[in-house]
Amino acid sequence: MTAPRRRRAWLRGRRGEALAACWLRLKGYRLLARNFRSGAGEIDLIARRGKILAMVEVKARGDLVSASEALGVRQRGRIARATQAFLQQRPNLARLSVRFDVILVAPGRFPRHLMDAWRPESEG
Repeated sequence: MTAPRRRRAWLRGRRGEALAACWLRLKGYRLLARNFRSGAGEIDLIARRGKILAMVEVKARGDLVSASEALGVRQRGRIARATQAFLQQRPNLARLSVRFDVILVAPGRFPRHLMDAWRPESEG
């Protein structure tokens, strides 16, 4: 991928994450972290609503189908490991129910929030 294409993809991702963060706020979530990084992986958005702690991966693509197909098994594993690192840093949140969500973003469409999109126990 050329540098200009890589930059456009990066910008699309950042805009998608900003839109997803607004979408979550409108749905009553409180954002706790954006782009949380650990040695294990990265989580785009971490949000809380009530007793739910949502680890949210944002996929921004040209259409919703491409976005829905963009989250692979290896990436889900990295997100699950990063979740453990986050909870070690914030033990006060460990009592909450952790859920793995995906928000799909495509031009001209409202974001699509897939709650409980996957579970780490079902991998491998």
